Amino acid sequence: MLRAGIVGLPNVGKSTLFNALTAQSSALAANYPFATIEPNVGVVSVPDERLEPLARLVKTEKIVPATVEFLDIAGLVRGASKGEGLGNQFLANIRETDTVVQVVRCFEDENIVHVEGAVDPVRDIETIQIELALADLATVERRREKAQKNLKSGDKSARQELDVLDKIQPALEQGRSARTVVLTDDEKNVARNFFLLTTKPTIYAANVEESALADLDNNSMVNAVREIAAKEAAECVVICAQLEADLVALPPEERVDYLKSLNVDTSGVDQLIKSAYHLLGLMSFLTAGEKEVRAWTIPQGTRAQTAAGTIHSDIERGFIRAEIVSYNDLIAAGSYATAREKGLLRLEGKDYIMQEGDVVHFRFNV
Repeated sequence: MLRAGIVGLPNVGKSTLFNALTAQSSALAANYPFATIEPNVGVVSVPDERLEPLARLVKTEKIVPATVEFLDIAGLVRGASKGEGLGNQFLANIRETDTVVQVVRCFEDENIVHVEGAVDPVRDIETIQIELALADLATVERRREKAQKNLKSGDKSARQELDVLDKIQPALEQGRSARTVVLTDDEKNVARNFFLLTTKPTIYAANVEESALADLDNNSMVNAVREIAAKEAAECVVICAQLEADLVALPPEERVDYLKSLNVDTSGVDQLIKSAYHLLGLMSFLTAGEKEVRAWTIPQGTRAQTAAGTIHSDIERGFIRAEIVSYNDLIAAGSYATAREKGLLRLEGKDYIMQEGDVVHFRFNV
């Protein structure tokens, strides 16, 4: 399961966002630094508008969506790379995640203290980036020392490691993320073995006040975060964490109406969940029968036999064929029988590359 860590300075709205994501109030939202010490963990459904129509078509009430695990991690302060605040614990928690959601405060509120004394999204992003870069720099220096020893003993791979470290280290010394360094595919494979914090795919969640949602294009704080995200090839999602937490208490239809009254098309939380899901190149294939409709998570480019193993290793081992119909074709046909009559169902072999929204029945024998 994809694990996304929610990070940021203290009092930027991390725990409020976590509560909205998990539709609960398990995370303590408080107006003082380090209200969160141990990371709260919540499993969140990936919004998928295809599941309910598919469930109606096959006449089942059980729907199992794809999921993302979110961790609400303690706030970081300057000096975290040297153990300040809860720095060591913060960095260790980030290492356990696949992707990072950095919440950036983009609103003024005199009743909510800012750890730096004033709101400045660019400075806040730089603070966290520098601390993560310093932590990575220490890792790189240790890897360099080890690679140099291995090179002397005749290890050919050590030369390749050193070449990649030579590219990454200058960026870290400048306080930049390792993910901003241009590497070849082979070099990226080498860099993965370094387990650097700043190589993790990142989403910037610009946390605004409710009144700002109607005119985001003219919001200087949001635009500053968007600019940073664009330079890093990261993603930026605008949210109002407090609004999203309040929406949890409303029935689904009232949530939609309330968002429309604010001239907002979709929930920022929904956008964030989908961004976290797709940021790592993940996709869903679907299974649909009388027992349940389910979305299964696989990397883009996965072959059919490997996808079968997502359901059960026996299905992968005994794979014969995959019977596949696209979601749109199946819904348009109205039933499996009609889709089959129209030739919309097809049989694919083990090397078929799965596509987003494939509705699949695997044939197997063990």
